[in-house]
Order: sequence, then structure tokens, then C-alpha cells
Amino acid sequence: MARNRTLVVVFAHPDDDAYGVAGTVALYADDPDFRFVLVLATFGEQADIPEGSPHTRETLPAVRKAEDEAAWRAVGRVPDRVEWLGMPDGGVADLPFEDVVAALTPILDEEDPAVVVTFGPDGIFGHPDHIAIGAATDEAFRRLRSPGRTGLRRLLHGAVPQSVFERWNAQRAAMGLYVFDPTQTYHMRGVPDEQIGVTVNTRAVAARVVAGLQEHRSQHHVMSDDPTDTEQWERRVGREWYVIAWPEREPGAPMLGDVFDGL
Repeated sequence: MARNRTLVVVFAHPDDDAYGVAGTVALYADDPDFRFVLVLATFGEQADIPEGSPHTRETLPAVRKAEDEAAWRAVGRVPDRVEWLGMPDGGVADLPFEDVVAALTPILDEEDPAVVVTFGPDGIFGHPDHIAIGAATDEAFRRLRSPGRTGLRRLLHGAVPQSVFERWNAQRAAMGLYVFDPTQTYHMRGVPDEQIGVTVNTRAVAARVVAGLQEHRSQHHVMSDDPTDTEQWERRVGREWYVIAWPEREPGAPMLGDVFDGL
């Protein structure tokens, strides 16, 4: 029987996928068993448009979709399936929860992935869209999970360990940059280190991850303090961290080094 190496990634906006999971995907780029399914709730049409940008509110959805597609080509592994759900950017949390769950359920049911990655309740940035799509993904996963399935064996939440968050914030302060306030919406926040169950070393593919990030040109002004500093970006994407939301992780369990470890 072929190994189930299907990964379904569910995020809110184009460029959410450029951080946190691109390294994992790049590491599996040449694995013939690997299937990569990307689900994005919105087209990111309400993103900030800086003064002087050629983009408009009307053109931005198509621009961001094209950027996302170009980013995965740059990473070197395009998704086998992409679902754009077309939910309102900035309004996912305002939709009926059952409607969001219903949009995700058939995708997870059809794909029966070994691993699902989404946002946890922190949303990494406290963004209501992040939190809402993550909660709906968790619920769809929970409802479909059953002993008879070969998939849906692990549910992961992308996260930043608290120790890493504090180190990054200290570095920002030392450089005179604004620091993140985790009590504020849209500011990065960490999770307790002990909650992290998977740490993936992505240094070998960091340049490819950054190549993908660089394709999100319309968002460079919010993605990085200096998009031209590729060395800094590569350092920041040398690790990917996940909380194991299901199955419950035993206290003191060893850290996994890969999203498919043990499956």
C-alpha cells in the first residue's frame, strides 16, 4: 500500500502560505508520494495598497492570486490542487461558522490527507480571518475523523515558539524597529515552547522559501522591513514550527522533526 503523504494546508490569505509551510513543501518536492493541496479562504483583496502602487482595490485579487501562483513556482513545488474559497477578506469571522466548515469538509473528505495544517487559536497574528479559518478547519477535521479512515491522522497548527518570538522582538528593538505587542490584533504572538510538537529544519531550502516570498511583491511593505535583505529572510525561514492539535501529545513526548514523522 502506498504511503499517505498528502498534505492539506488551509490558510486565510495568499501569502499566509508563503510563511510557515513552504519549507516543508520544498523538502518534499521530489518525493513521488507527496501530494500538496492548498486551500485559501480569500483573495486578500482588502490588503493595504501603499501610495504609488499601480494596484487598485478592483485589480488586487487577481494580482495576489498571480503572486501566489508565482511564489509556488519559485519554491519549486506547485500545489497538486488549489481551492480558492472566495470568502470576504477581513470578513471570514463574520460568516456563519457552519458555512465555513461546510466549505472545507468536502475537500478534506475527498483528499483524506495524512496531515492537515492550519492556524491555531492564536492565528499567529491574532487576525480574525486566521482564527476563524483555523477553527473551521479544526471542526471539519474533527467531524470527519474516524477509525476507518487511512487519512486525517494529524492536525497541525502553524506557530512561533515564545522563546523565538521574544528573541525576534529583542532583535527588532535593538535595530530601532517597532516591536510586536501580542495583546494587539495583527501583531505577531508566540505560543509556549512546550506546546510545540514539530520543529522542521528548513535551512537547506531557505533560499527557495525566500524566492517564493519575493514573488508577493504587492505585500513586501508589510512582509519585511527590508525585502532586499535576503540573508535576513533566509535566517528567519530556517525553521518551521507546529503545535500538534490532534492527536493529543503526551507530556514529555519527543519533538518530531517532520510533519509526517511516525505516520
